[in-house]
Amino acid sequence: MKASGRRRILVFVIAYRAEKTLERVLERIPSSLFEGYDCEVLVVDDASTDRTLAIGRTWQAAHPERRVTVLRNEYNQGYGGNQKVGYRYAIREGFDYVAMVHGDGQYAPEELPRLLEPLLKGEADVVLGSRMLEAGQARRGGMPLYKWLGNRILTSMQNALLGSRLSEFHSGYRIYRVAALARLPFALNTNGFHFDSEILIQFLNAGLRIVELPIPTYYGDEICYVNGLNYAMDVARVTLQNVAHRRGILYQRRYDVALPDENHGDFKTGYVSSHSMAIDAVPAHTSVIDLGGGPGAVAKALVEKGCQVLVVDRQPLAGEVGEVPVFLQDLDDPPVFDTKPYQHILILDIIEHLRNPELFLERLRGQFTHAKKTVIITTPNIAFLPERLMLLAGQFNYSRTGILDLTHTRLFTFRSLRHLLRDQGFRIKTMRGVPAPFPKAIGDGRLARAALAVNQALIRLSKTLFAYQIYVEAETTPDANFVLDTSKAASQQP
Repeated sequence: MKASGRRRILVFVIAYRAEKTLERVLERIPSSLFEGYDCEVLVVDDASTDRTLAIGRTWQAAHPERRVTVLRNEYNQGYGGNQKVGYRYAIREGFDYVAMVHGDGQYAPEELPRLLEPLLKGEADVVLGSRMLEAGQARRGGMPLYKWLGNRILTSMQNALLGSRLSEFHSGYRIYRVAALARLPFALNTNGFHFDSEILIQFLNAGLRIVELPIPTYYGDEICYVNGLNYAMDVARVTLQNVAHRRGILYQRRYDVALPDENHGDFKTGYVSSHSMAIDAVPAHTSVIDLGGGPGAVAKALVEKGCQVLVVDRQPLAGEVGEVPVFLQDLDDPPVFDTKPYQHILILDIIEHLRNPELFLERLRGQFTHAKKTVIITTPNIAFLPERLMLLAGQFNYSRTGILDLTHTRLFTFRSLRHLLRDQGFRIKTMRGVPAPFPKAIGDGRLARAALAVNQALIRLSKTLFAYQIYVEAETTPDANFVLDTSKAASQQP
């Protein structure tokens, strides 16, 4: 609980074999933090074999006026693992902010009040103390040249791959907003030294605010436990893993930190895509029911063609999306909407999300009469060559987007989709391959357009191998119940 409504700040001192430096670090924590805030110091000794724990507890006993907690991990957790302990403490105890200070004295505790300012003003979710913001400062503070060069090279690489502009990724002086930390699955991060890079990647992926402030650099006679080459390789590896995750190539649960998106998918138009093909296939001034239409982007495009459109979706979209009415219905439930007034039925990127596509189509067919309707269906092609190669390499990685979207429950090949539709009484008129959405993945430029052209040419050779999605236009037929009822009615007529 907050004392007198004051901000709660945890100064988390991460300590390992710090018997020579820990007492001095604790003494340097500014008294203003205890006077102006509800402040606690947490020392977590990571199973040191020296007197680190004893020194922490002696200092605790000598300063009863300050709230100090000293803990010791029974087994060594590593640099990242020890941070997990401290951050979990901050979350469980309800702190507003947690500042990590190294017990070896490399980062100046005197800077804490200044580093807190952007957080207290609501301008940041994490403040990084940077040794690189002021030119030459790190070298003047004793940072060895090889470490300075390594820091600059790794940071430049990470900025280029992550689209960030940080002066350094590798400072261990950080103050986090605890509510932001609680959003992140940092428990999935490494227990090693590249934990600091992984958690910054999580902040970037989540769109959280990162502020850097300059800090002085101090290198003394502390022991460095970091293997520089291994650390650099680890940092490069996790950064590249996140790039693959963002592209939907290699799902990484620890980097899946974006806020949930309830829409089924992005609107893909302006190039050859499932959406543009469906829009082109619907004649102007016809009636359309768009099942699972998400935000209504396809429906809006059809309205511009003069079509009468109804969107059916489970999302409450404020009743209307522009001029498009919305009927709220979970498509896994028996349909309470009526398809009879509509000439075209769109089922775009939907059946792969359903628990039972067979039952969905069976129920849908129960509404059909002898009046033919055109049904347009699109779905991912699980036999797409990259997916086959991934399986060949022993990989099957889900992601937030793409063919192996985490929300997909059923996936199809051209053959299995053809069998599904025929079994449910649909007469397939055309079945085509859709190229991968390169403009969405890499930006709508010349490279993307060239990739689209190559993909289309390959689809002509083998749509089974090279189509990213399957596009189907089919014709409806009534089920046996309707035929029986109409036959009985006709036979009763004189």
